[in-house]
Amino acid sequence: MIGEGIIISIYTLAILVIFAYALAQLNLLTNYLRASKKTDQAPQFNLGNPNEVPYVTIQLPVYNELYVMDRLLNNMAQIEYPKDKLEIQVLDDSTDESLQTTKLLVQKLQATGLDIQHITRTNRNGFKAGALKEGLKTAKGEFIAIFDADFLPKPNWLQQTIPYFKDSQIGVVQTRWGHLNRDYSLLTKVQAFALDAHFTLEQTGRNSQGHFINFNGTAGVWRKTCILDAGNWQADTLTEDLDLSYRAQLKNWKFKYLEHVETPAELPVAISAAKSQQFRWNKGGAENFQKMLLWVLKSNQLSVKTKVHGLLHLGNSTLFLNVLLVAILSIPMLYIKNQHPSLKPYFMVMSVFVLSTAIFFACYWVVYRRIYGNTLKDFIRYIGMFFTFFSVAMGFSLHNTIAVIEGHLGKRSDFIRTPKFNVSSLQDSYKDNKYLKNTLSFQVVIEGLLMGYFAFGMYSAFVVGSGDFGLFPFHLMLFLGFGYVFLKSINSKIRF
Repeated sequence: MIGEGIIISIYTLAILVIFAYALAQLNLLTNYLRASKKTDQAPQFNLGNPNEVPYVTIQLPVYNELYVMDRLLNNMAQIEYPKDKLEIQVLDDSTDESLQTTKLLVQKLQATGLDIQHITRTNRNGFKAGALKEGLKTAKGEFIAIFDADFLPKPNWLQQTIPYFKDSQIGVVQTRWGHLNRDYSLLTKVQAFALDAHFTLEQTGRNSQGHFINFNGTAGVWRKTCILDAGNWQADTLTEDLDLSYRAQLKNWKFKYLEHVETPAELPVAISAAKSQQFRWNKGGAENFQKMLLWVLKSNQLSVKTKVHGLLHLGNSTLFLNVLLVAILSIPMLYIKNQHPSLKPYFMVMSVFVLSTAIFFACYWVVYRRIYGNTLKDFIRYIGMFFTFFSVAMGFSLHNTIAVIEGHLGKRSDFIRTPKFNVSSLQDSYKDNKYLKNTLSFQVVIEGLLMGYFAFGMYSAFVVGSGDFGLFPFHLMLFLGFGYVFLKSINSKIRF
């Protein structure tokens, strides 16, 4: 009975944590809907007046990006902004042949009169954060726009973002990510589905109420004095963007989120690349939770609500740990439920997990309908997409839980950048990409075992008591999710 008590306690706690996140998401939905009805009255520079046009530096931190550098640099050359007020820094830490090809591309653009510099380092100290910090030393711009190698801003991007810095308290302007290859595969559709929720509901929902948001590492602009005032780029976490964002907002800098400005980018097409990205994001989130927790709690300038949203934001990655706990314990809980009829009231209360799912379902629908439409056919498609996303997300829960645990325990690891492939349509192939190699980690084996474990969970529905199918849909989704991740990962190819 002691063992059963421990299982029930852990299961209950995990369910309640998930429910807390669902309630926070519901609050963000309310904020988002209110914000969508308001007209933006923020003051803006008049870029038609030469006296109001500030100097801008575009930083492009790159590392071994052989397949996308030509696309990236040609896109940057199309940016519409006065040439005498614009410089581009290619912060190139590459160690392969792309270093030389990028050098030649930069020289071609320099010959056109573009102020573009190829800045290299002899080491990767600080990784991306180190490269950005190094470039900042010589940056001419009052404002620093940052783009990863797979981002393709539209020519008028600076004209849409820079004007908002007329408010001297604005330290960052962040734009919404778009997806060049959204429909390439099931994997890219699932990633786009999740990112759309973050870049509409969450970012707008927090920003509209003055809660902390984060610069997303790319597709945004910093005021240079804000970076320096907040302590500059630091490399002690894997998400240097989240780290600097919180330090800046704790110093009372304001962030401006622009949902209407879309910046297209390429989603990872190989599951190994998606896993690499997810690992960095989730481990970095946990590291920043440890780093920022006391700073947020001790601040006398933040409201209780802002603190709560800040802590939930920093702890977002821990949600995967709780989902994995609920999933694994749900099968023994099925047997406990049928062995102890007296616990029926408890299990009725624990149906709050279904309510959490319903809340997430409603929140994601608001996002989906704004992008795809609001017809019955759209809603039916959404139902399929939501449960596909939920299944695959749960399939990633083991991988992401390991990242979260490492982050909270302070285990250090290198910054592993997400490889880009220049893949946008089904006619494009990435199989011969030089940054991929065959790997099969023990973790993949565990994911395969979990697929079998949740198949047993489905079987249990038929044999426990006279049949108990309450958790059958949950176990089916877990079986499909871990099965998808396991089978795709067998062919995973990524160069670490």
